[in-house]
Amino acid sequence: MIRLGQKRPRLRLEAEAYDRLRRQVLERDGWRCQHCGRATQLEVHHIRMRSKLGDDALENLITLCTDCHKAKHSGKRPVGKMS
Repeated sequence: MIRLGQKRPRLRLEAEAYDRLRRQVLERDGWRCQHCGRATQLEVHHIRMRSKLGDDALENLITLCTDCHKAKHSGKRPVGKMS
């Protein structure tokens, strides 16, 4: 018999706490897109989506510019990826 893993509730912060975490992520990432290096139009992306139990946690968030963020969600490879 195969036992399925117990689903756990995801960590989802309230708006004020999420805003503080978002700023921490931007500072940690040097206010740069972690794919192309752009320093404008930055957003914070969940590596593991909230809908897949991705937490609002520092280790699950990354800074992306709007273009790379859009490409990530559409399944396309971001243009200008840093090596």
